[in-house]
Amino acid sequence: MGSEEQKRLPAFNRTLALLRQVLKSSDSRHQALAWCYVGMLLERKETFFTTPMGIHECGYSGMEPLDCFGKAIEIAKDQPPILNRLAKIFHFLGKQDMAIGTCNMALDVLRDPQLNWQAYCTRAKVRIRAYVHDLERAKVGLGGMPDRNHLACAKADLEEVVKVYPGLRTYLDIGQVYYYMGVDAMRELLAVDETALNQALVFLAKAGELELGDTLPELQLLRGKCLRVQGEDANAAACFKRAVELDDAGSSHTEGFGFLLEALLAQWSQAQLSDGEVGCEVDIWLCHAQSKYPASRLRQELQRVWRSHTDEVLGLARALVAQGRPALVRLLFETMEHEGEDAGKPYQSRESSS
Repeated sequence: MGSEEQKRLPAFNRTLALLRQVLKSSDSRHQALAWCYVGMLLERKETFFTTPMGIHECGYSGMEPLDCFGKAIEIAKDQPPILNRLAKIFHFLGKQDMAIGTCNMALDVLRDPQLNWQAYCTRAKVRIRAYVHDLERAKVGLGGMPDRNHLACAKADLEEVVKVYPGLRTYLDIGQVYYYMGVDAMRELLAVDETALNQALVFLAKAGELELGDTLPELQLLRGKCLRVQGEDANAAACFKRAVELDDAGSSHTEGFGFLLEALLAQWSQAQLSDGEVGCEVDIWLCHAQSKYPASRLRQELQRVWRSHTDEVLGLARALVAQGRPALVRLLFETMEHEGEDAGKPYQSRESSS
């Protein structure tokens, strides 16, 4: 999308030509996927100033993307493995209604979760994403409250999978569902179902026991959020620190650092940390965050924290200045200077992009 048109055009035309050859295959999986990819390319023809010649040469001039997706589904209509692959692609493309419909088709053919667990998983992922998307819009005043029925349906699907195919991603997904069922939608610091929160921690513990489980920042982040709601600020802070450590350099998912700041503020305000201790912690983890995250994303996270905890942040700033630790205070001033610039950039949480 960011390249010059003439650099992208040959690859676009070549891809269409290759897909036309794949459509001649006798393998229905290849045919279905090829039609799906042709549809994806036709959606992107508007990114060119003029219609690429490859579209005319391959005979797709009068074809719409939905026609291609429909052909893919028609070929795969009685084959759950292919339908499941298509559903994942539609989910990735943000075509959530199509993803749900394709999952339902796969389950109409094969309902047994042991043989068709992928359809249950993808359908649950779509519903989790729908809930998180609506929740984030509601928090900024762009929509009403999210439909908690999404969570109930996702929970039902994932419980079927956990019985027959317990795995790392399934444990993470169902842990996330139980977390959202356990907290107030708009004020996630308020617990509404302690049992659901405990169940979330159980599933996250199981995920952590699996190979690579403890290397995933999203697992540590979710565990920390559960503990934070339960008032275990010190344990929550340990999880958020681990999430920041595990994040890749250049990651835009800064919420782990933001939640860590909030946990440190809570411990400091409750006298669990002295001025010197909180100052040392802030300096160490601010340095970590600046080495990991883009400056604009870090400023966005700081904006969120000081808007939510203005008095506490001002008090901490005074304490840090008194200790001769100006790094966070300097960054806060820079954040306020850039506030208008960053306001137009979308905030992307780890949940909404998973």
